[in-house]
Amino acid sequence: MTRFRTLLVAALAVGVVAAPASAELPVGAAAPGFSTKAALAGEEFAFSLREALKKGPVVLYFYPKAFTRGCTLEANAFAETMPEFKKAGASVIGMSNDDIATLKRFSREECRDAFPVGVASAKVIADYDVKYAATDLASRTSYVIAPDGRIVAVHSDSDYRGHVTETLAAVRALSR
Repeated sequence: MTRFRTLLVAALAVGVVAAPASAELPVGAAAPGFSTKAALAGEEFAFSLREALKKGPVVLYFYPKAFTRGCTLEANAFAETMPEFKKAGASVIGMSNDDIATLKRFSREECRDAFPVGVASAKVIADYDVKYAATDLASRTSYVIAPDGRIVAVHSDSDYRGHVTETLAAVRALSR
């Protein structure tokens, strides 16, 4: 059973297994508030969505597992694009149910100190309707949340490649 779970996690992380039916929160819905442990540049801090929204729109992206191929490539892509997100006035936070020690390392090595990653509790995963099938993992789903707390864009796809471009386009549309 352990080997099966390991293989399933690996398959999900690289997007080999088909994504579950979309059940994410709809555009226009209020984003559920939360606070969690997070890491930026290897340092732990307390992240609050409410506080982050006071500074501008937030890209909240969920991913299955740190240090897996797809999740690493997605983090690298967000890190490379952070200057453009900042120019548009947005912040980015990645969320998975990895422990904080893992996320501290991931924030340095793969997020390249460019944006934080936070611990997605079972409640946050449920509140954002991003639970992947019969696992404890989050599906690969990105939300763009306006400063008023409303979801303005959702991108749910097991392929990491569209998440950065789609969320950046949504953030730019907000500033027009």
